[in-house]
Amino acid sequence: MLAIEVNFLTGRFVATAHHDRRAAEWPPHPARLFSALVAAWADDDAPSLEERQALEWLEAQDPPSIAASEAAARKVLTNFVPVNDTAVIRTSWYDRRASEVGRLMDEIDAASEDSSAKSAKQAERLDGKLTKARDVSDQVANVGKTNPDEAVKLLPDHRGKQAREFPSVTPDKPRVTYIWAGVETAPETAGALDGLLGRVTRLGHSSSLVSCRLTSDPPEPICEPGSMGEPLRSVRRGQLAALEREHDRHEAVKPRSLPFRAVRYRPVETDASGDHLRPDTAGHLVVFEFRPSSRRFPATRAVKIASTLRDAVFHHAEDPIPEGLSGHRDDGSPVPLPHVGFLPLPYVGYAHADGRIMGASVSIPDSLDEPSRRAVLRAIGTWESEAGAESTARSDQYRLRLVMGRSGDVDMKRLTGFEPTLDTLRTKTWSRPTRRWVSATPVALPTNPGPLSTGTAAARAKAWAKAEQAVVDSCRHVGLPEPSAVTVSLDPFIRGVRPAAHFPAFRQRGRDGQPVARRLVHVSVIFDQPVAGPLALGAGRYFGLGLMRPTRDDYDDPNSSDELRHQAGQEQPDG
Repeated sequence: MLAIEVNFLTGRFVATAHHDRRAAEWPPHPARLFSALVAAWADDDAPSLEERQALEWLEAQDPPSIAASEAAARKVLTNFVPVNDTAVIRTSWYDRRASEVGRLMDEIDAASEDSSAKSAKQAERLDGKLTKARDVSDQVANVGKTNPDEAVKLLPDHRGKQAREFPSVTPDKPRVTYIWAGVETAPETAGALDGLLGRVTRLGHSSSLVSCRLTSDPPEPICEPGSMGEPLRSVRRGQLAALEREHDRHEAVKPRSLPFRAVRYRPVETDASGDHLRPDTAGHLVVFEFRPSSRRFPATRAVKIASTLRDAVFHHAEDPIPEGLSGHRDDGSPVPLPHVGFLPLPYVGYAHADGRIMGASVSIPDSLDEPSRRAVLRAIGTWESEAGAESTARSDQYRLRLVMGRSGDVDMKRLTGFEPTLDTLRTKTWSRPTRRWVSATPVALPTNPGPLSTGTAAARAKAWAKAEQAVVDSCRHVGLPEPSAVTVSLDPFIRGVRPAAHFPAFRQRGRDGQPVARRLVHVSVIFDQPVAGPLALGAGRYFGLGLMRPTRDDYDDPNSSDELRHQAGQEQPDG
């Protein structure tokens, strides 16, 4: 086995994604690591033959698995920096060329899946087009033909400034490890690579300082090469020679592009059972991130956003829509088994949380039948394809749109499996196993407990007891055991959550066919053993209500309702 560990000395990684100048790359692509090794080798006054042979050996290996923690993307600010060459590449040209490179990568990948001679010939032709698309030499002014007025601008006092962005991420753990499992490394090769790694000082931008080494005890990988997944830039035989040819062309001063081989990576499947429980509705979340300017809706609009997202997915689904996606039988009655849910994700549980909806998700239960699973994924793919074809700004990643009427539209994008993002939009934020869960949006009780705030003390006590029992029934309804403690309140338990009274009435069709307004309450539940999410409870669990947030379970007395009420609105969940 060969494993290379990269530690980020400043705690962050600064590098621009190859397809979006305002997005950060995470994890660092294997081709970027290889280029850093080549740069360390070439910077030596007398490049070692043994190290060159080690690099050529490394480029011939299969793509590595990657171990990395999740990372949070920092807000991208525009900086204006002096330019050394006034004949800079236009941003519009760059965006068009980046889009063309991405399209060709997808076509090459599709052609490579077919082993026929015709497809191999097509892949070779597309590879030539990709090489041409990466050639930016035609955008560079010819030496000796610079206008004198432009040359004056190179002087410090006259130098103009160009807008630049420096996207970066802050990983939970400041390291990433590349793992070639099953690869036997000769001692001389390992020694040469270790020497090179010791001279690598940065990865990505010059401010992204690193320390690299070989390791014999790598962590478990989070992603590995696979036929289905997100494309990352990797290397192939001849990568070192290709980098040398690129250097001869750009001479470290002209615009350049990184040679690479596109390899799809998929998340590593792990055993999710462990020693904890999961509700029947738990499964995979397809998460959509809202454009920053669209993050203006409070959590009280959760049902509206969930319904709009549901309508958009249904609009792009093929008829007939299966019951596992629609949630209803042909006669309009609800299906008894878990089906696809639509869950807006509010910013709650942190010191400065304000409850705004930062994104939304499509919840696909693990128990969902395969035709329904394919139907929802195909609908999302069709939506993305149509939005991409209609988009005039090819570099804009927020192409999907929720039409919210007079409230204004919501622009959003689907997050990939490895894309750095906000904590609120991370799957683990809503699925981490814990014994205590609190509501981020109020639970719509399946039965009416009666008046909770009016009447005699005895009547109110009876109504609150019925509300607690309705919560217990809701837990059983999603396949969980009875909680050891249940607390019901009209006020929230954590920061950022809005009181139940602030939410509009939630109505469902009753047994007589007439709409019934469900009672909304906030809930805290404690189980005897850890429960993993995502977890949503109550009658509105498929429409953004009853979304539960895992929180710490290090309270003093797990059976003390007084202690829980004292913590309401004060305790903050972990990360």
